[in-house]
Amino acid sequence: MRFPLYIAWRYLFAKKTHTAINTITMVSVVGVAVGSMALVVVLSVFNGFEKLILSMFNAFHADIEITVAEGKTFSMETFPLEELVNLPGVANYSEVLEEMGMVVYQDRQHLARLRGVDETYRFVTGIDTMLIKGEFILTENDRNFMVPGQGVYIVLNANINDYLNPIDIYVPRRGRTTGLHPSQAFRSLSVFPTGVFAVQTEYDMEYIIVPLRMMRRLLDYDTEVTSIVLRIDPQHNHLRIQRIIQEITGPEYVVRNRLQQQDFLYRVMRSERWAIFFILTFILIIAAFNITGSLSMLVIEKRRDIAVLRSMGAGKPLINKIFLLEGILISIAGGLGGILFGGLISWLQMRYGFISLQAEGVFIMDAYPVFVKWTDLLLVKLTVFCIGMVAALIPVKNIWRKAERPPH
Repeated sequence: MRFPLYIAWRYLFAKKTHTAINTITMVSVVGVAVGSMALVVVLSVFNGFEKLILSMFNAFHADIEITVAEGKTFSMETFPLEELVNLPGVANYSEVLEEMGMVVYQDRQHLARLRGVDETYRFVTGIDTMLIKGEFILTENDRNFMVPGQGVYIVLNANINDYLNPIDIYVPRRGRTTGLHPSQAFRSLSVFPTGVFAVQTEYDMEYIIVPLRMMRRLLDYDTEVTSIVLRIDPQHNHLRIQRIIQEITGPEYVVRNRLQQQDFLYRVMRSERWAIFFILTFILIIAAFNITGSLSMLVIEKRRDIAVLRSMGAGKPLINKIFLLEGILISIAGGLGGILFGGLISWLQMRYGFISLQAEGVFIMDAYPVFVKWTDLLLVKLTVFCIGMVAALIPVKNIWRKAERPPH
């Protein structure tokens, strides 16, 4: 292996008789380097946006969510809460009760999902870190307050500083109603907003956070909830704790982690990521055709060397290996250069954020988010190696047809 590698290394850096071969070889290296750099940078940007989006969603969703397998609500009296609270790794929990309702502010109205939570909800999810206005206050003595999403807040044209006009909440009465008047079919309360949260447009347009005690009063519930959310200690294995919780609760309940709670979002981001990866890989394949051209011209130029090697006893497999290694060295040189340069650009963006987002004031970040994963660098390296191998095999298969032509 050392001898073919030595000859291939000499061919890579030695001056060729025809300068066009040097030029094509350099173009091959640069083309592979640019393609590799683009792959590293684009994947890092996708990682940055994915990390940013998931951090926003994670502020709304808890580590573990427990819902009933059949039906909508379940009673806390029959739920094995004490076993879960004493489970090692469970740091905190919160009770949640959700229902659709109509919210009205002056002459505007909006259909929203009311999420009733207790005081520990902020410690389980971190929703209070996503506030863009006001404070996260749901109860104060006997008074109830709300924290709507930004979309709901804008649609209602509400004002957290308006202490004269509360937001009216209407929810359907449970069971059958006997009266014909609409007021008899709904229960209502008037609540003032204390803050506004912003997570993502879909959630901001749909959710309003309200006190759990108020939701139970509106829905005529005592201890019922729609879900239990848990915060898991980061030092513990979340999947293992999820399995234990499922065993404790049994088949009557569904236990989901954050990935399963946002399954559609994860699948969309993964599909977009792989789509852009294959597009850039196709561009890299086109750039790798320069390797084929460079090796084909090198074989023609080195016909005398091939004849000398054959007269010294070198067989066809050895000579094939020399030119195959030559193509692999070209792809490796371009790939390593592109990975290093792409990693440097990504690191500079992470550190200094010199490429900014143009729409100032619209995004929560001023610069493009970037996050480099070593698995991406390894994936790009393997991709470049495989493409270089295939690109080198094409001229190597025809090496003897070119080499056996009489030299000029």
